[in-house]
Amino acid sequence: SCPDACDEIPRYESMKAKGNPVPPVSPGFAVEYECRPGYRLIVPLVRPTTTVCQPDGTWAPPRLQEACTRKSCPQRAEPLNGRLEGNFQFGSQANYSCNEGYYLVGTPVLRCELAGDGKNVDWSADPPQCEKILCQPPKQIENGIFSNSHKDTFEYNEMVTYRCNPSTGPDEYSLVGESRLICSGPNKWSSDPPECKVVKCPYPSLPNGTIVSGFGKKYYYKAGVEFECNQGYSLEGSRKIVCEANNAWVPEIPRCVKG
Repeated sequence: SCPDACDEIPRYESMKAKGNPVPPVSPGFAVEYECRPGYRLIVPLVRPTTTVCQPDGTWAPPRLQEACTRKSCPQRAEPLNGRLEGNFQFGSQANYSCNEGYYLVGTPVLRCELAGDGKNVDWSADPPQCEKILCQPPKQIENGIFSNSHKDTFEYNEMVTYRCNPSTGPDEYSLVGESRLICSGPNKWSSDPPECKVVKCPYPSLPNGTIVSGFGKKYYYKAGVEFECNQGYSLEGSRKIVCEANNAWVPEIPRCVKG
């Protein structure tokens, strides 16, 4: 019979052949298995960990049962004000998340991996923590104020409301932007603060037409006007226009054309 009887060493997920024998190996050659790094023997050991090369090129026993199991990383507790999902075995990961109103400081995903010694297992990073979401006051704005401006910190979901000061000149201030800001993340407000400024559009005169709603002496921010044309004229453009933040009508003032 051919001397190089076994030309493959059986491979296992949890075990490796001791001494890394190189095939082909001759009949009677025994391979003893040990746990791979990151694995430990299942105790008590009831499974054989040795197999022998037979003259016909097979192994006996033909297939060993896995005798090793994954090592576990140190147990981790649920974070205060958060959650932990996953398991602690070698090759697995633990996913951390925080309850509403809290944010994660640190690494959200930890892997159970081989430690520096190449034998034991440990976590890839320290566990993260869940910190309370707080905001510093939003920005002060020119010509305006916001509610609760005396406070130096705001809690998650707390709201401030901006309003404009009374104007000292001939024209009133308009609030352009969001008047309400909500503390939505660590030091993060739901939008930028608004502006308080004079927004004034030119008088919307329409030759051969009239204003049917939105009469006024002055046209400030968000003022709306609706037109119609005199008899014998038809409207080109938009019937309704609005005074926007750049002191211009949007869409532009329409025209009344004959016919």
